[in-house]
Amino acid sequence: QVQLVESGGGLVQPGGSLRLSCAASGFTLDDYNIGWFRQAPGKEREGVSCISDVEGNIYYTPSVKGRFTISRDNAKNTVYLQMNSLKPEDTAVYYCAADSGIVDPESTTDFGIWGQGTQVTVSS
Repeated sequence: QVQLVESGGGLVQPGGSLRLSCAASGFTLDDYNIGWFRQAPGKEREGVSCISDVEGNIYYTPSVKGRFTISRDNAKNTVYLQMNSLKPEDTAVYYCAADSGIVDPESTTDFGIWGQGTQVTVSS
């Protein structure tokens, strides 16, 4: 069964940190491009970050660049999103997604495998 499961979300104060995990089963993440997306209430789902199946090919949307770090642990078949200096506007449901082909990191339609999402709330 092909599956992605996100975890690590929660409630954090502004300026705090969270690390999200995206664990794959039924396929090997090493051969896939992995994207992180987020969706706030009433807003479109937007691309946050992406890591390719080629080492060193990483994307961040400008609003998170310098604060978020995406990484891959092939041994654990897991991709992470380390989120530092969190802001209230980062509040959203965060999703990971995977695709084996060429992808636009901002395009939800380019990704064929999706997780269920994990809630991140940044509030004082």
